[in-house]
This record gives sequence, C-alpha cells and structure tokens, in this order.
Amino acid sequence: MPASTLAPASTADLSRLLDQLNLIIVGKNRVIRLAVAVLLARGHLLLEDVPGVGKTTLSQALALSIGLEFRRIQFTSDLLPADVLGNSIFDATTRSFIFHRGPLFAGAVLVDEINRATPKTQSALLEAMEERRVSIDGVGHDLPDPFFVVATQNPRQLGTFPLPESQLDRFLMRLHLGFPDAESERAMLLGEDRSALLRGLEPVLSAEQLRDLQGEVAAVRPAPAVVAYLQALLAASRARHPVGLSPRAGLAFLRAAKAWAFMEGRDYLMPEDLQAVGVAVMGHRLASGTQERGGVYASGVGDEGERLAQELLQEVPV
Repeated sequence: MPASTLAPASTADLSRLLDQLNLIIVGKNRVIRLAVAVLLARGHLLLEDVPGVGKTTLSQALALSIGLEFRRIQFTSDLLPADVLGNSIFDATTRSFIFHRGPLFAGAVLVDEINRATPKTQSALLEAMEERRVSIDGVGHDLPDPFFVVATQNPRQLGTFPLPESQLDRFLMRLHLGFPDAESERAMLLGEDRSALLRGLEPVLSAEQLRDLQGEVAAVRPAPAVVAYLQALLAASRARHPVGLSPRAGLAFLRAAKAWAFMEGRDYLMPEDLQAVGVAVMGHRLASGTQERGGVYASGVGDEGERLAQELLQEVPV
C-alpha cells in the first residue's frame, strides 16, 4: 500500500489543537485524541464517568479551542424540549408567530448531565443531533455546520434516566476520563487553576478550517481488505450479542477509523485504525442485552459492552 502524507497545514492545525487540550487535561492524551477524532468525523461525543474527573472541563476546552459559537445546557428533570430546541412565540406587532432559537443552535454545544432530563427532552435533543435539523410547528430549521455536541453523564446515580440503545447509538464514541496518575495529579494540584486556564483559551481552528479537515477525513480511502475486517467485526458482534452492531454502527465505525488514520498522517485506512477506536465506538452500542458467559447469561450494563468489544478485537483475525 503506497504511503501518502497530509498537507503540512492540516498537521499543524491538529498539533496545535492537541497541544492546547493537553495543557488543560493532563495525562489523558489518548482520550483527547479520541475526542478530537469524533469532531473530525462529524460525530457527537458522550463522556461518562464519576463526578469531578474533568468531563465538563474537557468539553469546554474542546468547544473553546475551535472557532464555533459555544453554548452550555444544564439538563435537569424539569427541562422541556422547547427549552433546548426553541419555540414559536406570538408577536402582537406583526400578529404572527416568530421562532426563537434555543441554545442548541450553536456550533459547539455542551449538554451537561444528559441523563438528568426526562426521556421526552432527551429524544428531542438526540433526534436533532441525528437530523442536524429542528422542526417546529411544521417548519424546518437547519442547525449550524459544523455542529458538535458533547454530552456528559454520571453513571449509576439516583434521579437519572438512562439513555436507551437507540439513543446511545447517536453518539459516535463514549469515553471515560478516569482518575489521573500520580504525576499528572501532582502537576494539576501545583499548576494553574483549570477555570483560569479555560478563560485564557483562544480558538486554534476556524469553522472553515474545521470543515476542510472534516472533508479530508471523509476522503480517507478504506482498502477492500480493511473493509472485510470491519465486516468480520460486525458479524462477530451479532453472533455474540442479541442485537449486535447495526449497519449504521458499521458506518460510524468506519468514519471514526478514518479520523484516526487522518490524525496519524495517512489518507488510507489500516486495521490498526479500527482497533484504536474500536472499544470507544462499540462499547456503548453493545452495553445492553445479554451475553453468554460460560452458559450463564449476564446483564450487559456498565462496562460489559466494553469488555465484549475488547474480546471481539482480540478474537477476530485481521
């Protein structure tokens, strides 16, 4: 397979973005690279972890590092779909209804604690994420391009509404930050306050540059042998899981792998690219239902989907 390198400008843009994010979130280089891959693949990101490990900080850093209008929506149990999407309000002067856009109409949107809102509000948000369009009173309104949603959720807490499988599938990847190692935590404790660092962030990419990069990612070439490997992973997931990965999940998997290959400086795909993003792409899509373990069926909640994803990557031959 012939080697091909990317234009220096694209590489420089990505390097500046990654360097800036690594200043904010210390010791989490791989998670940051995966998050940027979601952005390049025109996907949406779900950050799931216990409180206080930096989910919101990473979300804000991502949004502030790209030249897009940024909005933050705090999800609560009393939030209504109109509070997110917008609403038509009667104007007595013109004697007509005028649509007032909700906070979702921004290039980069942080949805904090998505599992705090009711299923009705969750569904309205996730449908808009998929369609990249909002319909109010029969009139369609296009969302911005680029459009990037980062949602956070705290797992296994009281007063939450877990996302069903069909809605989890709207997120290209689910990532966990986890606790920092000792050296990174020491650097964070002795360094500048994260809030102050966030206030000092400047965009390193414009919206036009981001669209160009996303176009280059879409042009990454998958070789027939790599596509066959992806199909083998999809088939194995369906054999091991009651539902398995859908064709839509396969397309998402391919987009994520293309983004990873692009970040590695290639315009062609290798099996290693699928393996690099595999757990983050497959884990939440395989996180429900039952899997057979030695003749015993166990609930596939929590990390069960990620364990199954790891097993598939180990067992399916390249």
